[in-house]
Amino acid sequence: MQQIQLPTREAEEEKQKAPSDVASSNSNSESEPLFPTNGGIRRRAPGESSISGRVMSRRRSFGRDVQHAAEETFLLTRLTLILLRYLGIGYRWIMKFLALCLYAFLLMPGFIQVGYYYFFSSQVRRSVVYGEEPRNRLDLYLPLNANDRMPVVAFITGGAWIIGYKAWGALLGRRLAERGIIVACIDYRNFPQGTISEMVEDASQGISFVCNNIASFGGDPSSRIYLIGQSAGAHIASCTLLNQAIKECSEGGTSWSVSQIKTYFGISGGYNIVNLVDHFHNRGLYRSIFLSIMEGEESLSAFSPELLVRKPSNKHAVSLLPRIVLFHGTNDCSIPSSASKDFADALTASGGLVDLILYEEKTHTDLFLQDPLRGGSDQLLETVIAVIHEGDVSACAKDVEAPVARRLVPEWMLMLASRVSPF
Repeated sequence: MQQIQLPTREAEEEKQKAPSDVASSNSNSESEPLFPTNGGIRRRAPGESSISGRVMSRRRSFGRDVQHAAEETFLLTRLTLILLRYLGIGYRWIMKFLALCLYAFLLMPGFIQVGYYYFFSSQVRRSVVYGEEPRNRLDLYLPLNANDRMPVVAFITGGAWIIGYKAWGALLGRRLAERGIIVACIDYRNFPQGTISEMVEDASQGISFVCNNIASFGGDPSSRIYLIGQSAGAHIASCTLLNQAIKECSEGGTSWSVSQIKTYFGISGGYNIVNLVDHFHNRGLYRSIFLSIMEGEESLSAFSPELLVRKPSNKHAVSLLPRIVLFHGTNDCSIPSSASKDFADALTASGGLVDLILYEEKTHTDLFLQDPLRGGSDQLLETVIAVIHEGDVSACAKDVEAPVARRLVPEWMLMLASRVSPF
């Protein structure tokens, strides 16, 4: 196991401003019929019909985007109310809710820009259906001038198993798409709509869709698919990967194969759920709720990737796993960095290929939110891109010339957001 200890990154001066992202609506040019004017037929100037069709098409597209934005807002509001219902209303959670509101307000300049990109960019294909369940949808982020056989990232977001949502991956999708990488953000059923086994089932089905269909979007399904999970999503993704490896050892003939995943990246994940029950309870994700999510205390070990890796009977399954890269901040209070370290130790002891990268003084949200919103050089993102583009001379050359990501939120707001963050 290679362990890398990274120092705190000082705020960097922006070397240059990256060009603003230009969001455009999909055009679908339909000719409009001629209408009688003053009892006769008005003659149109050459090209007027196509121009009018494009204008009307854009208006319809904009209307659909606004309607979709309203639907997404309603869904997120409902998820928040469900979360509050399960957590209960008391002084502790009122304070956490107020802290969350302030945290979101401080990051709002970045959220607005990313939200505009998500809803109105032609590079984003929202809510692609991958299964029969209501939440079986994924968002695709496609690079400009996409060519065939591009690398692909399947991303599973966090959200405490209760408020996970595919749109949380918009910032990551945007950044990676800017570097020539297709990103598929996979949605899944949250509690109480589903429990952990159904979340893993959804993740597996989403990954299967990516493996079997991404070629039609310009992706390379043969050997350039990467899996990323963040927080609860890292737990779900690692469970999915291990379950698939175990299944291949005993059954075979599955809809996708672990061998199709070149590397798995786990960001701030928890991998030994048995050890985290009390920690989550003290943080406010109460034992009764968490055990309901995990289908009872007797199921905790079955959904603890670290414990599954340590079982001698799963040694062959571990040998099937791809390279694993684990990221964690040492100041993470939501899930302690020891969770990634212990998982890395278990993988190493069982013969797995793993790298552990710890970021000094980084919190649970620094790695996934504050650092990317800061702009400049994002250490975690650059590491992911370097692994994905490893061996691709042309892509590496473009990475060297890539413009510096522009800042989306002022530094003082980011610093204050880190102080008030409830995570």
